[in-house]
Amino acid sequence: MADVNLRQVSKRFGMTEAVSDLSLAIDDGEFVVLLGPSGAGKTTTLRLVAGLERPDAGAVLIDGRDVTVAPPGSRDMAFVFQQYSLYPHLSVYDNLAFPLRSPVHRVPEPQIRKRVEQTAELLHIAGKLNNRATRLSGGEMQRVAIGRALVRDPAIYLMDEPLSSLDAKLRAELRLELKRIQLELGATILYVTHDQVEAMTLASRVGVIRDGRLLQVGTPREIYENPADRYVASRLGTPQINFLPVALAPDVPAPPGTETIGIRTEHLQIASRNGGALIGRVHRIEHLGEQNHVHLEYRGQTMITLADPHQPLQAGEEVELRLRHPLYFDAAGRRIPASPE
Repeated sequence: MADVNLRQVSKRFGMTEAVSDLSLAIDDGEFVVLLGPSGAGKTTTLRLVAGLERPDAGAVLIDGRDVTVAPPGSRDMAFVFQQYSLYPHLSVYDNLAFPLRSPVHRVPEPQIRKRVEQTAELLHIAGKLNNRATRLSGGEMQRVAIGRALVRDPAIYLMDEPLSSLDAKLRAELRLELKRIQLELGATILYVTHDQVEAMTLASRVGVIRDGRLLQVGTPREIYENPADRYVASRLGTPQINFLPVALAPDVPAPPGTETIGIRTEHLQIASRNGGALIGRVHRIEHLGEQNHVHLEYRGQTMITLADPHQPLQAGEEVELRLRHPLYFDAAGRRIPASPE
């Protein structure tokens, strides 16, 4: 495995700046996830590391070696795409062996067999090696696609939303498998996704990206608890964070300069009316088994929080809202530290 460094990398396509002055250091054996919506620059960043695109400015280093203008074949990386991209006429075995039989990475057949069998065991598809790719389920196809990268043992794995085309159950299963494999191999992975659950569960560190700019990098817990701004705060958390203008909550002890209060579910408690200043009305309740999503109205604002399914709440009921350690943001959306209590 190897470390990867992007140093002030920029890439423009015509009038569109896909990546802007992006710097990111990925340590050896680290699982870094770039999180952002479509068009944020995630895939372009992967392609710059892979050598499929050349930056207009900046440098790309792999294991201390400047590969900014090096061709993809010399970078010792493996790319897992969103689509399976398997050879349908080949067996699972031959699909997995294909990268090792290429002229660039030609490996003796006995060694190929050993690597393919080890990779198949790791991915729990050892019993499928003789099957044609067309006879696999979606989850099995994606395991083969991931296995075709793993069998190479490259310096870095680049993964472009490899689980997004699977159903929710398979995504959850493969998330666990992928994290297990990464820990067992000590692999260096740069992974991009728009799915916050994938980012939270897979990443050693998360980089939140928007309009080609890397806004904040940190552990999932750091990003969640200490977002740098409103946008970063909005990318993690289910239900999504609520934003309330500070003028609508004059009794909340917000620090000077606060324009908006950020309220996650753990910041908001619902109680029976008991003299509190924040009185909301229950609009709708979604029953989700182990918890309820409660949709609230407060002074024309809509908020969502979680509640115990056994808490007696009804649509139309007035309730007291109690805030506990919310987040604060200024007029530009930047985070303001809470005043010491």
